[in-house]
Amino acid sequence: RRMDEHSEHISKDLEDIKKKQSEMKNTILKMRNSLEGLNNRVEEGEERISELDERLEEITQAEQKREKRIRQNENSLRELWDNIKHTNIHIIGVPEGEERDKGAENLFEEIIAENFPNLRKETDIQVQEAQRAPNKINPKRPTPRHIIIKMSKIKDKERILKAARERPQVTYKGKPIRLSADFSAETPQARREWHDIFEVLKGKNLQPRILYPSRLSFRMEGEIKSFPDKQKLKEFITKKPVLQEMLKGLI
Repeated sequence: RRMDEHSEHISKDLEDIKKKQSEMKNTILKMRNSLEGLNNRVEEGEERISELDERLEEITQAEQKREKRIRQNENSLRELWDNIKHTNIHIIGVPEGEERDKGAENLFEEIIAENFPNLRKETDIQVQEAQRAPNKINPKRPTPRHIIIKMSKIKDKERILKAARERPQVTYKGKPIRLSADFSAETPQARREWHDIFEVLKGKNLQPRILYPSRLSFRMEGEIKSFPDKQKLKEFITKKPVLQEMLKGLI
């Protein structure tokens, strides 16, 4: 009887072990299925992330191209406007109404005679058009409107502005005024952006110049290099380590 009880007990233990083994197999199977599902979701997630990365790269490249087109269009518009103004001279500081009786063109001739008498003798300076700008007076404007002189020849404009730069002061009836080139509103800012680079190049005796309307030029390795904007200069100096080091932090 004891043998039977012992045998029955062993049989029961074996059944319990088999049952636990079966439960463990089911648990392992469930875990394996769960892990496979998790792996699948991870792979799907990685594929999705890869797709998003590619899409982000496409968007970034498209945005860069769009910004480049905008810059190109802005530069083209600025250059077109500057070309229209290419022969113009600004007269700054002449009181309002001075041209009312004599006309802006005659007023300009008086300025030339007062400041640059030799120019009148050397060449026949021809004015195509002369007027105040803007057309209407703004009562809130504290300074007189500029007088715009449109020259018939670009050489006359350049000759007059060169003579003005060489004088300590330009005057009208003994009072100081200024003569300057006529640019689009954006061009003076574009010219100012070259200032720090210009000073470095000047210090290195590379003979920098700001060409009309806002191009930077300088002499390097016996050749004159010219750049319309900082991006073009940046592309150029990547191949010139010495120049790259010279302009470090400025581009």
